[in-house]
Amino acid sequence: MLDVQYPDFKFLNKISMKKTIILILIISFSQNILGQHSDYEKGLVKLAKIYKNFHFRSDPPTNTYEEINSISSKELLKAKRFISEIVTSNNKLTTTEFLKKADTLTLKNLYIIRGINWNLHEAEAEDNFVIIDSLKNEKTNYYELVSCYYGMLFSAVGNKNKPFDLSDVNFTLKDYNLDNDTEKGIFFLKSMRIFGTMIWGYINVPKPPNLKKALSYIDKYPKYNGLKYYRYSDLNFKDFKITTDKRNPKESFKKYYINKYIETLLYHSYCLSRKKKYKKEKNNLLLESILRNDSYWIYTEYKTTLEKIFKKVKE
Repeated sequence: MLDVQYPDFKFLNKISMKKTIILILIISFSQNILGQHSDYEKGLVKLAKIYKNFHFRSDPPTNTYEEINSISSKELLKAKRFISEIVTSNNKLTTTEFLKKADTLTLKNLYIIRGINWNLHEAEAEDNFVIIDSLKNEKTNYYELVSCYYGMLFSAVGNKNKPFDLSDVNFTLKDYNLDNDTEKGIFFLKSMRIFGTMIWGYINVPKPPNLKKALSYIDKYPKYNGLKYYRYSDLNFKDFKITTDKRNPKESFKKYYINKYIETLLYHSYCLSRKKKYKKEKNNLLLESILRNDSYWIYTEYKTTLEKIFKKVKE
């Protein structure tokens, strides 16, 4: 009979058990690491949720401000202050404290908060922390960060301050930490995008258009560097790409925002053209604004309209 040496199964079982325990520990450790998020990341999500719920019309309850203050991350101190003001009705966003361009960290934080906010509006949203990781690592154009900041700011100026009236406000752009004509142009065009939406409905919805109401809103527009809004013309900066719709690829900043600005100017001109008493004011708008500069027509869908207007002016 053969003398067969069988293995020590107890020993093998011990080895197998050790490997299993080690594997379980590795998996458990990995899950624990992945499941942990910093106070900074959790603070971003909390601010984004508050922004989503209260930046449009609704007034936040008192404990919302306590919730904002409870966020412990030092990296979010200025973002907390900004979001706190954005959700407040009759806020102070048109004061120099907020009109001044924020530091780069705060600009990036608010860009991420806006991205989370967009995600929160989806019926089947992605994990918010995946969004944070993606946007943190994104090599975002600095000018897009600046654009995001003033977009959030002026949206809240329009949404949370009723009745709208900035007729006594003069935006002095040299006072807002804006480094060049590009940043000043961003400030101007983002603000005018919001102010332009305030008259859009009066022009396009009622039949006939409510021109009197539209003009009453235009009369409440602010001044820029002491001049009427339509006299701002320092928009000959180099174009850059920006996200204007989360569903679409990045597109030309100037093509989108100059087009919207020209639309507002044309609406204003249309309102003034209805009555003879506004003839001088209408001519001032046409001749002192960028409308007469055909080099800007490449950015707008109203090129044909402008060609007709200025053909008549020449005649």
